[in-house]
Amino acid sequence: MKTIISLLVIFLITTTVQSETKNTNENYDSELAKKVGADDYGMKSFVFVILKSGENKSTDQELRNKSFRGHMNNIRRLVAEDKMVVAGPFGKNDNDYRGLFILNVKTLKEAEALLNTDPAISADYLRAEMYEWYGSAALSEYLEASDKVWKVKP
Repeated sequence: MKTIISLLVIFLITTTVQSETKNTNENYDSELAKKVGADDYGMKSFVFVILKSGENKSTDQELRNKSFRGHMNNIRRLVAEDKMVVAGPFGKNDNDYRGLFILNVKTLKEAEALLNTDPAISADYLRAEMYEWYGSAALSEYLEASDKVWKVKP
């Protein structure tokens, strides 16, 4: 009986150790995980923003140009402040989607405060739909490389 119990204990310990080994990442980098704010699954909360055309249909080209220059400057500022990890326009589409942002904030309230600093949104050339989003915490790591591949400043 002792032998059976001993074998059972050894089996349970071995199974537990094997199970834990299968569930750990041999490439895990604790410093990188901490830097990007990753949870145990390598994920974190962001806010995903879809930009659509706003109600402003003004023909004042100077105001429009100023607003969109400010929009681009605001994007660069938010990237520099580690508040934005993705930004880009959509091509023509039937949904009136103009672009997207992924903001490195946890709440819609934080995202709204950042979006209120965008001149194109403030002037109602663009309007934002916001969604809480759970994605890879390593998403921001592409930013360093992205700054090395453009020739002409957008």
